[in-house]
Amino acid sequence: MDATYNPSVIEAQAQHFWEEKQIFRAVKDSSREKYYCMSMFPYPSGQLHMGHVRNYTISDVIARYQRMLGKNVLHPMGWDAFGLPAENAAIQNKTAPAKWTYANTDQMREQLKALGFGFDWSREVTTCKPDYYKWEQWFFTRLYEKGLVYKKMATVNWDPVDQTVLANEQVIDGRGWRSGALVERREIPQWFIKITDYAEELLNDLDKLPHWPEQVKTMQRNWIGRSEGVNLTFAVKDSADTIDVYTTRPDTLFGVSYVAVAAQHPLTQQAAAKHPELQAFMAKCQQMTTSEADMATMEKLGMSIGLTAIHPLTGDEVPVWTANFVLMDYGSGAVMAVPGHDERDWEFAHKYGIPIKQVIRPLDGSDDVVDLSQAAYTTKGVLVNSGRFDGMTSEEAFQAIAAELTAQGKGEKTTNYRLRDWGVSRQRYWGAPIPMFNLPTGGEVPVPMHKLPVLLPEDVVMDGVQSPIKADPEWRKDELNGEAVERETDTFDTFMESSWYYARYTSPHYKEGMVDPEEANYWLPVDQYVGGIEHAILHLLYSRFFHKLMRDEGLVNSDEPFERLLCQGMVLADTYYKTVNGGQVWISPKDVTLEKDDKGHTVRAYETATGDDVMHAGMSKMSKSKNNGVNPKETLATYGADTVRLFAMFAAPPDQTLEWIETGVQGAHRFLQRLWRSVHALLELNDATVLDTGTLDNEQQDLRRKTHETIQKVSDDFDRRQTFNTAIAATMELLNAVNKVSLKSGQTAAVVREALEAAVLMLSPITPHIAHSLWAALGHDTAVVNEVWPKVDESALVRNEITYVVQVNGKVRGRIDVAADTDKATIEALARAESNVVKFIEGKETKRVIVVPGKLVNIVVA
Repeated sequence: MDATYNPSVIEAQAQHFWEEKQIFRAVKDSSREKYYCMSMFPYPSGQLHMGHVRNYTISDVIARYQRMLGKNVLHPMGWDAFGLPAENAAIQNKTAPAKWTYANTDQMREQLKALGFGFDWSREVTTCKPDYYKWEQWFFTRLYEKGLVYKKMATVNWDPVDQTVLANEQVIDGRGWRSGALVERREIPQWFIKITDYAEELLNDLDKLPHWPEQVKTMQRNWIGRSEGVNLTFAVKDSADTIDVYTTRPDTLFGVSYVAVAAQHPLTQQAAAKHPELQAFMAKCQQMTTSEADMATMEKLGMSIGLTAIHPLTGDEVPVWTANFVLMDYGSGAVMAVPGHDERDWEFAHKYGIPIKQVIRPLDGSDDVVDLSQAAYTTKGVLVNSGRFDGMTSEEAFQAIAAELTAQGKGEKTTNYRLRDWGVSRQRYWGAPIPMFNLPTGGEVPVPMHKLPVLLPEDVVMDGVQSPIKADPEWRKDELNGEAVERETDTFDTFMESSWYYARYTSPHYKEGMVDPEEANYWLPVDQYVGGIEHAILHLLYSRFFHKLMRDEGLVNSDEPFERLLCQGMVLADTYYKTVNGGQVWISPKDVTLEKDDKGHTVRAYETATGDDVMHAGMSKMSKSKNNGVNPKETLATYGADTVRLFAMFAAPPDQTLEWIETGVQGAHRFLQRLWRSVHALLELNDATVLDTGTLDNEQQDLRRKTHETIQKVSDDFDRRQTFNTAIAATMELLNAVNKVSLKSGQTAAVVREALEAAVLMLSPITPHIAHSLWAALGHDTAVVNEVWPKVDESALVRNEITYVVQVNGKVRGRIDVAADTDKATIEALARAESNVVKFIEGKETKRVIVVPGKLVNIVVA
């Protein structure tokens, strides 16, 4: 064994061994307990960032640990390869998205391998390849045949820069999640999948996920948005038309002073035919955001459309307005407005001088004050000005008014959901073609199985304006049963691919279907999923939905795709800037020199190349915009993969933010050097003494106890708690204990060997390369990757001697070491006799002595 730790050499050796022996290749084995561990797969941008490194290190550590427990582990990797960034990059680099994407996957695969991740590369999935999206297309046609897919004209979020439709979840503060452009409303034909048919099950089955973060489940519950309410109908005066609305507050029905409808509502459109000002207002609404956050704060605008609605219970006449806060795609596109008891309705009524009526007063004994001239009163209470319902509480009136509406045939109780059907059409090129034929006579039919996949041409020229398949009339042409048809030129939302890739990993080369049911039902559900909380709604909800669709198609037999979810925290780094021409120029931390005082405090920071002073702007998420990203490739070259992995797992618990600090990385590297030197020192002793636990002295027993206490703690940290940072800290403490022992032949060498072997085994999931070399150096014939997790020897935990803390009136004054079987009276006497304790009790009356077995003695004196 070399005396010097050389990561570049040992890491190459370990990775060659794993590759040669196909160590991580997973094979179905019904006689063994399976464990399916995976991370959210990356978009092939070409370069790994530290967020990737942390994410995949976490899943790799878990997978390797479970392998050491004897489980049959599947840990796959693939590429979320479709999407707009490839188009944009292709335009910039004058190439085709396919060529750019495949080059990036090759580059990133090598980067992942360099970090020693134990992926089963034989199961690699690339979503832009026809053998993947063929089955996605087939599944879509099956959903169409089952009535779960439909096409309709819809008002959509249109990104004018990316020239595509965005889901509501992809609109952030009124802007496209990728381009940052202000989103517009447009009405175009769109394909939808009926996720709303599964809303109740998606909501209820969250209770089947006890190992998901509560925050994620809460976000999904809120997004699904189940509510109990009433559907009711307003007649339109002098017309056969009606206006349907849904409300969760039927107790406020007598406070309706207007009805508001969307700009796209049929009644608005009818009225606008003879009303130029209304047409202009509708056009203005088309340019407004559909983001809920923006709609809550934006100015409420509207116009009367000249119609009058009839109150369903009182017969009173109320005006009909069109308002910018009502969306056609939400419910019926109409709301009953109760300005006295709804903030949004109050703001609108206040602006346009519409009457505001109180129909709810505070509960008896409440301190609430109602002043409708200043604000709406939104709290539930007791009904007033509501006819025979006066005096009822809001809860009582809900039931009574709902019953009255039902009896008159003007409404009914119903359950509603905030969730809307999933619009999956995108108008860009780099995506899976939607497998539908448009018929010359109108309508559409699904592409039959023998014509799948509908191939996306890969050798194209991007002009940045129009999708190549939309611009190519020849591509659109096809025939069915001898008749000319036209292919759909919209492509799938890329969340379609990421909604089922975990299932395809179970049988990626299966040619007879979407998944091989035997393989899928052996491996699924995923036992551990690792990824960012930013996907709590977009990806995770769609995946749960897709899994239930696959279950109902008979492809899988489980209800949920992911048993346990770990959402890793972000990676932060220092940010520095200097002021140039009144603006901020961000300087990379690696280009900054820090001057420190004798206490280690930074007194000056300057740009190394220029000497210009720079300002420290704190820690923030690594990003190109702030120039504070750390290139994993450079860090690997300097310290090796194990150091990067160790620091990524040690610097913070996996679900919390990690601050990337260079001195911390250096500290992780020094620890691995100490571990290497400790093993080298033991081997230099060349002692083969066999451990004999019956002959150990106190020092040897103490180290052995420390070893098995560490195994006990680290096992719990890895398994139940998943706090790998504390597991590493405990192993570092064990190594410190080893280095405090005076190494010599005999039982001391044997106990030190046991401790070091335990440390190597426990660190092997985190730092697998150094563990591979050290395990072999320690004389083992089997590779550490094939070893089992160390077991606790309970007998080693038994203490022959116990240290008691001695307190006087609750303050620590000393410590005593006593035999484990010492009786209480003797412990008390020894505590009183401790030299420092004597100074605090001498000459004072002892009121009582409290002995906590195994821990402390507290002497209470007057």
